[in-house]
Order: sequence, then structure tokens, then C-alpha cells
Amino acid sequence: MSKDLIFTFLEAKSVDIDASENTIKSYSQDLDKYIDWLAPSKIQILDVQLQHIEQYLVHLKNRGLSIASRARHLSSIKQFYRFAVEEGWTQTNPALQISGPGRSKKLPQSVTLETIERLLEAAGKEAKNKSLKARNICLMTLLYATGMRVSEMMSLPLDSVKGNPNMVLVSGKGSKERLVPVSKVARSSINIWLKHREILLKASNKHDSFSSKYLFPSNNKSGYLTRQWLFKKLKKWAILAEIDPKKVSPHVIRHAFATHLLANGADLRVIQTLLGHSDLGTTEIYTHVVDDSLNNLVFNHHPLSEK
Repeated sequence: MSKDLIFTFLEAKSVDIDASENTIKSYSQDLDKYIDWLAPSKIQILDVQLQHIEQYLVHLKNRGLSIASRARHLSSIKQFYRFAVEEGWTQTNPALQISGPGRSKKLPQSVTLETIERLLEAAGKEAKNKSLKARNICLMTLLYATGMRVSEMMSLPLDSVKGNPNMVLVSGKGSKERLVPVSKVARSSINIWLKHREILLKASNKHDSFSSKYLFPSNNKSGYLTRQWLFKKLKKWAILAEIDPKKVSPHVIRHAFATHLLANGADLRVIQTLLGHSDLGTTEIYTHVVDDSLNNLVFNHHPLSEK
């Protein structure tokens, strides 16, 4: 019964809020773990009381889950019970009075321009041939030059970059579309990759892969290279560039894009649009990173700092 209710909830969410596949998957995984925890006590999901949810949160904490992960689990549970009340499945929402675990405002990690350049060089060196070198450099350049989410970049349609456009249409979270500018350097890397993509198409026996509709095709189910694939590649490039791989990820490169723009005088609302943030508050966190950088500059380089 519980699984049927969750299935109905997930179906409704995917339609009502036009949620992304990753968001629905996250809801599903969190709620599956919740009902698995309830199973030994034989408590049905609609019979849960406030204390049961509190015990579950303690259970998650004891398992070593981070504050952010526990907050996400609680959010999924709250969303489910809110939906259950709206549908008339239950009269009360047992999660209504529970506040989430306190979350400290974590500043986003970033990297320097020098690090980006070293990663670009490593991306080229790691490739086994010229065509794969063109692909790697295109991936790394686009990631830093556009600030796209890795899932947005990996799933870019081939048609979106044909004709050397100055802007590409990106489908972001919740299928919200936005236009992202593509710099001259990024356009050049795309054009070089497109030529080598054709070479790979002609040389490959797996025609389905490189004749796919995506800029970065693959033979997997999705039809394009996955974000997990790029995550692993970035770690390899970091090691090759003698950079701590723990400090490098696609998300860190996205943060570098925003931080470097802000440090060079870009307007915060413009950065919000480029990143696809629905709330300016999400973008404002980058001002703290720049403030720290300016403080370090003054404290370390001002003539009076030593006095």
C-alpha cells in the first residue's frame, strides 16, 4: 500500500511541478528508504506520528548522513505528507511541526584561473588521439566558459550548436529554458570538436553513437556521455595536472565561472540568469567568496598590513 501511495505521489509531482528526472529519482530513493525503515515496526506510512519521523531523523544522523542529506530526506517526507493531506488520504500532516536540521551556510568551492588552464592542458594530454583531445578540450572549455550545470552540458543537442551560434538554448532544472552566451574561444573549441566528431563517425563501426542527436554522444541508454563519466575524467585530469582531485569537480568549475565573473565586475543578477538560479539568494553566496578574496588581498599585500 505504502509503495502504491508513493508511486501516485511521484507521478503527480512529475506532472504538477514539471520536475526533472533527477528530482523525481531523489524523492523516490528517499521515500523508499523511509518505508524500509518503517517496515519492521509494521507502521503504515499514513499511520505515522510526529515521534516516528523524529526517530527516523535520529536514525539518519546515527548512520552518519550529513546535515544536507538529512534535510533532503525530511523535505521529501514533508512533500509526501502535504500531498497526502491535499488528496484526502489523511487528515493530519505528522511532519508539519518538524523543522529541518540546522544547515550552516557553506561557501562554494572555487579554483583559480591557473588551475583551469592546467586542467585544460591535462584534458588534451590525457586523450589517446587528436579527436578525443578535441572532445576533452571542448568539454572543459564549455564547462568553464558557460557555467552550465554538468547535466545541461552533457545533454546538449547537436542542433543547438550548429551554425556557430553566439548563444545556446539550455534546458535546465524543471525543464526551464534559458539562453547561455558562448564565447569566441568556446565556439572555436566546439567547431574543432564537430570536425573530429565527423572523423570519429566515419572511422567508427558503432555508427549509432556518433550519429546521435547529442553534441557529446555515447552508446549508453541516454545517448550522451554521463555526468559521472565527466566527474571521473576531471579527477584524472586533476591528477595529471598535479592538482588535488578532491578539490575538482564539474560543480567546482561552475562555481569558478560565477566567482571569476563577479570578481571582474559582473552584475549579480546577470550571473543569476546565466546560472539558471530561480532565487537571487542562491547566487548571493558568491559575494562572500569574492569578499574573502578581497580581504586576503588587502591583508597580505597592503603596505600597512605588516604593521
